[in-house]
Parts: sequence; C-alpha cells; structure tokens
Amino acid sequence: MNAAELPGTAAPAPPPGMVVTGRYDEGPGYRINRPGGSGSWLLTWTTDGRGLLRQGAVETAARPGDLVVLAPGVPHGYAVGPGARHWRFWWTHCQVRPHWTQWLTPHALGDGVYAVRATEDTHARIDAAFQRVLADSRWTGTGAPPVPAPGDDPVAVAHGGAARELALCALEEAVLLATAGPPRAAPGRDERDERVRRAEELIAADPGAPHTVRSLAARVALSPSRFAHLFTGQTGVPPMRALREARLRHAARLLESTDLTAERVAAASGFPSPFHFNRVFRERYGVPPGTYRSAERP
Repeated sequence: MNAAELPGTAAPAPPPGMVVTGRYDEGPGYRINRPGGSGSWLLTWTTDGRGLLRQGAVETAARPGDLVVLAPGVPHGYAVGPGARHWRFWWTHCQVRPHWTQWLTPHALGDGVYAVRATEDTHARIDAAFQRVLADSRWTGTGAPPVPAPGDDPVAVAHGGAARELALCALEEAVLLATAGPPRAAPGRDERDERVRRAEELIAADPGAPHTVRSLAARVALSPSRFAHLFTGQTGVPPMRALREARLRHAARLLESTDLTAERVAAASGFPSPFHFNRVFRERYGVPPGTYRSAERP
C-alpha cells in the first residue's frame, strides 16, 4: 500500500481546543482519511505492529518506539502498514504547547510531519505517560485523578481546565522524553538544507520581528524567489505561512504566561492589527484570544 491508496471514507477530527486521547489495536483494512486535515495536532505513539501515515506529500512509517506528530491544516490519512498484522498505538488530538514545536523541529519531514524515533530505554516511561494522559483526561476535578486500569474505555475527552492541564502535562513528558536525545534517523526523513534550517531558526528566535521573504532571503544569502521556492519545497509551507504559525504560537504562549492585553500580545507577536490578530487566532485555535487565555488558566 502507498500514500495514494490511503484515502477511504473521510473521518471527522475532534474540534480544535479539545484534548482527546485513545489507544487502538487495529488490523489490516483500518484506515482514516481527512481531506481537510485536522484543526488540532495529532500525536501517535506506536507500541506494536506498524502504521503508515501520510500528510501532504510526506509519507512515513510508524514502528514501535516511533512518535509521529501531524500539524493541523494539511490533508492527511493513516492506516495499518503494508503487510502488518496489526497496528497498536496511542493517539492524542490537542493544541500543542508552543515550546513543544522547538523540540519537534529537528525531526521535521516537511508538510507539518514530525517523526521521532525514541531511544529504547525511554519506551516504558513514554507508554506510562500516555496511560496517564488517558486517565487524567477523565478527572472531574474532585478527589484523586483516576488510576489507569485494564478494561477502561479506550477513548477519553478531557473536560474542564484541570483535567486538560494534567493530560497535557503527561503528554509533554512523552514528547520531551522522545525528543530529548540527539535526532536519530526516522523512516522517510530527508536532509534539510542548512539555509532553510537557518531561516527557521531566525523565525523561531524572534517571531515578532518584521520578517519578510526578502529579509529572510538576505540573511541566508539567497534571492527572494529562490529562497521561497527552497523553503516551501523542504518544509511544505511558504515562508510567510510558517512565520504566521510561529507568531500565533508565540501569541498563545504570551496569553498563557502573561497578563498582557490582547492588543499588546498582538503587537509583541508581530501582528500590527488587533482585528487581524483576533481573526487569525480564532481560525487557528478555534476561540478568540480572551477565551483561550481563560481556558488555559484553570
């Protein structure tokens, strides 16, 4: 089976802003197709068997010990890998915390796909972290959070700020453990041009700066047209779209960690118009900035 064979019946993704987690053990014939992508990030952790994930023009296999992350907004699909008897994996739909993308960037394959091969000595703890994501998502906010137990429903939705924060903390541990070591070769990983990596570093270091295609191209000694072509070809997104995503992540981090007004957050993140900022933030996160801040502060 190849990427062209993945599409089947389209499956809806959870609405943006929710934390939804599950553990599946699927056999041959299982496949999900989302022609419009998802409004949230999708993280998968494979524990047995083999899966195949495709997003945009990028395709990657998922084997035990692989964390594969799909960014929102790009058509994707996934299925049990060719010739595999099954695919056992954890999955979570959520809005990632902004700093996670810094950990994932060295593992980017393009088109918003990140493939991480965790070292074997971290597997058990990552498994335990995903089990806590599932259990903590069920917490009602009173009493002790539930203990993971065999026979639990394989899917849970975090309701309430406390359950969502606990679940994200456990998920953050899994992402950190998987990405903590030096990047290791993952199936389908390409070699990123040093000039593209440098441009990504410039954007990540100061997303609020007045970057343009011309200014970034000058910093990496390329013509604007050559830079835009190279950047888009290797990352799957145009430079200005990547910049907007970085600015939105920066704005979300400021909303989570400061008391700056939405107007000052917009300005500090490189959005000169508060009205434009409110519109694109709502498109990206599903809620306006003020609502996002309230939800992220239990």
